[in-house]
Amino acid sequence: MLNEEKIIQDLCGKFKFLENQIKATRPRRIFLEVPYEHFMEVFDFCVRQLSFTQLCAMSGLDDVEKLSVMYHLAQEGGIVINLKTGVSREQPVLKTVMPYFLCAEIYERELVDLFGFKIEGLPDGNRYPLTDDWPKGEFPLRKDWKPFDQKKA
Repeated sequence: MLNEEKIIQDLCGKFKFLENQIKATRPRRIFLEVPYEHFMEVFDFCVRQLSFTQLCAMSGLDDVEKLSVMYHLAQEGGIVINLKTGVSREQPVLKTVMPYFLCAEIYERELVDLFGFKIEGLPDGNRYPLTDDWPKGEFPLRKDWKPFDQKKA
């Protein structure tokens, strides 16, 4: 895990608040949770300085007290870093990462449709993956969402 350890050292050297917050769970896999107020600077450092130049996926999560996103980034050598950040359920606002990865658009549209995130900087476009006639304010991957047939009961 030499490369993983070097990445962790670089991150902790640059961002002291990440000490003891980063885990290399197995070879080529690193996990860390970043407070949203520091997320963009950590994300930028990972992409520009640590060469995590591939966005593999973005995963939305309902952590009950907050809504979170896990950004899965990879280096050419196969190391994947998973950056998790969270925002309040009442105001789930994130900045787009499209300036770094144009492919983020589809993942960000999923976050909007399925969890109710607002993505600042996401251009107007079609809904995805829900249909255009899906009711506004209904976010089916939130833990408190109830299917339509259960709402009448």
